[in-house]
Amino acid sequence: PTDHYCTVTWLGAVMHRREITIQTQRHSATLDIGWDGVSGAAHSGTTRSSDSRVKSQHVIGTEIKNVRQITMVSAEDLAHIATALGLEYCDPEWLGANIVVEGLPDFTFLPPSSRLQADNGTTLIVDMENRPCVQVNKTIERARPGHGKGFKDVAKGRRGVTASVE
Repeated sequence: PTDHYCTVTWLGAVMHRREITIQTQRHSATLDIGWDGVSGAAHSGTTRSSDSRVKSQHVIGTEIKNVRQITMVSAEDLAHIATALGLEYCDPEWLGANIVVEGLPDFTFLPPSSRLQADNGTTLIVDMENRPCVQVNKTIERARPGHGKGFKDVAKGRRGVTASVE
């Protein structure tokens, strides 16, 4: 246990994977989270196919443990990204986020294996920093023409973390 606390301010789930863009569907009050992650979400599952993030360890397409079940980002980082892109806000739906939190400084730099535990006992274990990707650039560009191309640069160190259910 630590003296670090945050507040969940937004919930959502990517229900369908797309080749070019990513989009989260906002959930109003709760997410149904189980051992596979967010129930019915595109990123749920105990395992997943390896991709370019782990190509130095596994041939792309190899079945591996899914430690990217949940994507979390901070409200503070979203505000920074919005300002840097010249936007009034940065919608977490554009980032494929599942959870937005507020109140933990430098949220993206939580160490791997950090545990985030809700009052009801639900525990998420941080895998790693969620690095900016070109899919988000395209999603923002589609939603706010002229603003998406800079996302990858301004979101370095501010994209949040990936996590799995412990």
